[in-house]
Amino acid sequence: MSVRRLADEAIQPESFAFTSENAAWAEAKIKQYPEGRQQSAVIPILMRAQEQDGWITRATIESVADMLDMPYIRVLEVATFYTQFQLQPVGSRAHVQVCGTTPCMLRGAEDIRAVCQKHIHAEPHHLNDDGKLSWEEVECAGACVNAPMVTIGKDTYEDLTPERFEEILVAFRDGKGDTIEPGPQNGRRYAMPLSGQVTLLNVPERHTHKDDGTSDKTNGTAPGRKRVVTEESAPAIEGPSEEAKVSTERAEKSKRKAAGSAKRKPDQAGREGATGSESAAVEPHGKRTAAPLFEAPAGTPDDLKLISGVGPVLEGKLHALGITKYAQVAAFTDDEIARVDDALSFKGRITRDNWVGQAKALAEGGVDEYVRVFGKKPR
Repeated sequence: MSVRRLADEAIQPESFAFTSENAAWAEAKIKQYPEGRQQSAVIPILMRAQEQDGWITRATIESVADMLDMPYIRVLEVATFYTQFQLQPVGSRAHVQVCGTTPCMLRGAEDIRAVCQKHIHAEPHHLNDDGKLSWEEVECAGACVNAPMVTIGKDTYEDLTPERFEEILVAFRDGKGDTIEPGPQNGRRYAMPLSGQVTLLNVPERHTHKDDGTSDKTNGTAPGRKRVVTEESAPAIEGPSEEAKVSTERAEKSKRKAAGSAKRKPDQAGREGATGSESAAVEPHGKRTAAPLFEAPAGTPDDLKLISGVGPVLEGKLHALGITKYAQVAAFTDDEIARVDDALSFKGRITRDNWVGQAKALAEGGVDEYVRVFGKKPR
C-alpha cells in the first residue's frame, strides 16, 4: 500500500466547521453509540465532512478529533489508512475513480485512464484547469463482470468504451452529470449475460415476480425470448402430472386472490384518499399504475433539479407524484419520505442526500440561502 500523507501546508485551509445541518447530523450520529464508545463515530463523521468540503484537511481532522475527544494522531491514522478519504482537493463536479484491477485492465482500463489524462490531467490527484474534475486509479470496485468501469461519487458506470466514457466525463464537466444513468452503458441489465438467458431454459411452468411487484407465469425463458422446441426435444403429450396439478391449483388460487384484492382496493382508496396515503392504484392481476401522492400546488413549478441528487428524470417523476415546489419537499414527514422513496424506487436517497434540508434553504432564500447554509452553489 502506498504512503498517504496530507496535502501540502500551502493549500491547507486555516479552519473547518460543519454547516448547521451537518453539525446537527453529527451530534445525532454520536448519540447512536453507547456511552464511552462515541469515538466509533469517527468514520461516518469524517465521511460527512468530506461530502461537505470534497476532501479531508488538517483542520477537518483536528475539528473531528476535538468533537470526539480523540488525540489528533488517532483521527489522522484513520484518514490516511482508508483510501475512501481524499487527502487533497478533488473536482467540484466529479472525482473519477478508475478501476485498474486485472478484469478491468484486460478489458480496456488503460484506454479509460487515457481519457482522464486527456480531459483532466496527465497525473492522478490533480485538478483540471477549471477545478471541476479530478481522477485517480483504484483497486477493485466490485463490478468485474461489467469491466471496465469507473466510480463517480456514489455511483458506478460500467461496460465502458473510451467513447462512451468521454461523453460521460464531458457531461459531468458541463454540469449535466444527473442526465447520465449509472450502471451498465451497453444495454446490459445489471450483470446479466449480453446474449440473454442461456441457462434454466427447460424447467416446469412456475410463477416469477416481475420488477413491478406482480407475478406472472414463465417457463424459465428470459423475458422477450421465445423458447425453440424441435422435433427431438418436444415432450410427449401425456396427462397432467401431480406437479402440474399442484402448479395449476396454485395459479388458480393466485388469480382468485388478485381478483379479491382488486375488488377491495377502491374501498380502501376511498377511506385513505383524504390523507393521500395511496401511492398507486391496483388493477386486476396486481398491475400497479402511478397515481399522485400529493395535490400539486398552483403556480409555476420550482426547479427541483437544484436539489443535489435530483436530475431531469427524477424531477419528472416527482412532478407526476404532485411534487412541484421546494416547500413541499422541505415539509416532508418521515412517513411521506418513506412513501416517496417507495414510489421512486430509491430507498434512502432522500435522507442520504438531505433533500429536506436543501429544499428548505431554496424555499427560504433561493440560491443565496443555499450557499449560506451549505457553503457552495447547488449544482
